[in-house]
Amino acid sequence: MLTMSLATTSETTNWLRSNGLEIVLLILGAILFSRFATFIRDRITRKIDEGFQGGDALVRSEAAKHRHALAQVVTWVVLTIVYVLVGMEVLRRLGFAITGLVAPAAVLGAALGFGAQRIVQDILAGFFLITERQYGFGDVVRIAVTGAAEMAEGTVEDVTLRITTLRNSDGEVITVPNGQIVKVTNLSKDWARAAIDVPVSASADITRVNEILHEVGTRAYEDARLKPLLLDEPTVMGVEDLTVDQMNIRMVARTLPGKQFEVGRELRVRVAAALRREGISETT
Repeated sequence: MLTMSLATTSETTNWLRSNGLEIVLLILGAILFSRFATFIRDRITRKIDEGFQGGDALVRSEAAKHRHALAQVVTWVVLTIVYVLVGMEVLRRLGFAITGLVAPAAVLGAALGFGAQRIVQDILAGFFLITERQYGFGDVVRIAVTGAAEMAEGTVEDVTLRITTLRNSDGEVITVPNGQIVKVTNLSKDWARAAIDVPVSASADITRVNEILHEVGTRAYEDARLKPLLLDEPTVMGVEDLTVDQMNIRMVARTLPGKQFEVGRELRVRVAAALRREGISETT
């Protein structure tokens, strides 16, 4: 009995010195590699952000946004592969025959395939989102999600093959599975447009109102603070809507990507002040 106990203890010690030690080293290696890959990713993205902040550009270029998103995706894919390989090696050292698990794994994979369809759909959708450059890190997007009554809107903070993470204007983080994205409206790609509808009384002099709005657009384009955000001079489109007692006159301005909200707010203030000086009141 004592001999059997000593033999068992000896076998356990030998296993811990060989396979047990290798398992520990594999797990530690995976953890260290994960931290190293994350460090490299953060360094790359930080360099991209520093290049944007230190340059003369007011907005990120499409290439910079794509490189930022690509760095996140590549890191995610590499870490997933490493974790799978390390998991297989750990199972092998625990005594599981990997080749013997092929048949059961095929059956299990077929069974899980029905439940994993959504995950596969998310990954495929994420692949096309990245390769087609539909949006990238820092873009302001509006996303229609399957089964959701309201659209998800915010700034893209993270993109992987499976999910897209947004942060809205209230600071809330929204996570959207890529496979459930039905429609994407990119509000900050290449250029944007600020549209201002000015409601005035139906009895107001349309010609004079148009002249005032045109003057506001000209002065805004000459303003040293607003001109860098504008691609051209704001224009007056004319009457957009007409009712018995009110009409809406639309004014539009092409802006740098993502700057349409700032420009729109400033133009509304200037329009309200200009109409008030002329004795023309906006209706509500």
